Amino acid sequence: MDLEKDTYIDLKNITKEIRKKLIYMHYKANASHIGSAFSIVDLLTVLYFKILNIDPNNPTDPERDRFILSKGHAASAWYAILAERGFFDKKILEQYGIDNGLLPEHPDRLSVRGIEASTGSLGHGLPIGVGIALAGKIDNKKYRTFVLMSDGECQEGSIWEAAISASRFKLDNLIGIIDANKLQAYEKTDNIQSISSLINKFKDFGWEVIEINGHDLKEIFVTLNNLPLRRNKPTMIIANTIKGKGIKIMENNLEWHYKSPKKEQIEEFIKEIGEAN
Repeated sequence: MDLEKDTYIDLKNITKEIRKKLIYMHYKANASHIGSAFSIVDLLTVLYFKILNIDPNNPTDPERDRFILSKGHAASAWYAILAERGFFDKKILEQYGIDNGLLPEHPDRLSVRGIEASTGSLGHGLPIGVGIALAGKIDNKKYRTFVLMSDGECQEGSIWEAAISASRFKLDNLIGIIDANKLQAYEKTDNIQSISSLINKFKDFGWEVIEINGHDLKEIFVTLNNLPLRRNKPTMIIANTIKGKGIKIMENNLEWHYKSPKKEQIEEFIKEIGEAN
């Protein structure tokens, strides 16, 4: 099943609105990690508007799909998506990253509706996801658990302990997504600890693996709409992305792991996002 033209246009427009919101959120909070947030916008948009079985009006329904943002430093993108989807009032986005605000720079499950787990200490999301998916199997539930993590995060040993367990328990209701933007805090990911063979690594650990373009809305949809890839095996989707996707001076630029937009850049950035194909 492919995306209809009108649906594709709707999703594309949502990604533009989310990126515009992120410009203002990071400017106001003077917050880091906008590049990390931009790289996952397209993935989150397809997940929340086409794939996840979750009702904003009943976000604790026991039958709901679960989503965990393991790369918690990109929480701003998650908040913006949740607000756009109707989990909470968009005005709350103005509280991102400010003292005593409702939206901390890393997700807090007690802050707003829709946050499944507090994350940010890298390597924790996949182990949590394994536990949730295993509970679903034990309780004979049909929900699925999605975990979005970073490529640099895969240098954490806890990721591989979780990967072994997921395979052992045949968790075909667990879907991992790696935001492979190939940059981490201080360097190119492969220059810190090479993970260029992630496909083979996860296959060796018993996962079914697929590699996609993490900015191609159609490819993302088709992949996520045909899960699990194989019965009795967890799925790992390696989504090749660009850090800072959507703003040329941010793209593949490590500086935007830390920098935030300046007032004089806002109008230019908003225009560039609006004019993107």
